[in-house]
Amino acid sequence: MKHILTFGTGLAVLALSAGLALAGPGAAGHGHDKEAAYGKPGDPKKPARVVSISMRETDDGKMVYFPDKVEVRQGEQIKFVLKNNGKVDHEFVLDTVESNAKHKIEMQKNPDMEHDDPNARRLAVSKGGEMVWQFTKPGTFEFACLIPGHYESGMHGTVVVK
Repeated sequence: MKHILTFGTGLAVLALSAGLALAGPGAAGHGHDKEAAYGKPGDPKKPARVVSISMRETDDGKMVYFPDKVEVRQGEQIKFVLKNNGKVDHEFVLDTVESNAKHKIEMQKNPDMEHDDPNARRLAVSKGGEMVWQFTKPGTFEFACLIPGHYESGMHGTVVVK
């Protein structure tokens, strides 16, 4: 048993020394098993309104989502179809403005952080992805790219739930 723990500890140290950081369920600021203020993971077997979101850079150096505002009805399920049309990796992290602000600070400390959350997708150049989300509570929420420098370059948008 002692050898297994030592081996496991060695792997953890090796992974962290290589600069790999995982933000998975249960990690600080994560763990979306229950319903959050901005809703819960949707059921891909149920109907959903499709909302396509493009991620890209503009000629003047900004980083943007198009569209950058989505309006939904309380209880509505949305299937976000994401496409990175840019020249660098981008993320789509759906959360409250406050939680994204905290997460952005963690991303500055660990820019290679990988997400294993139902509310976040990181896409390489020319790649696509999907996220099904049900918005159960009214309010204004945020989707953002928290890769260092991207948020500051304009890469954030809002979801208004009525």
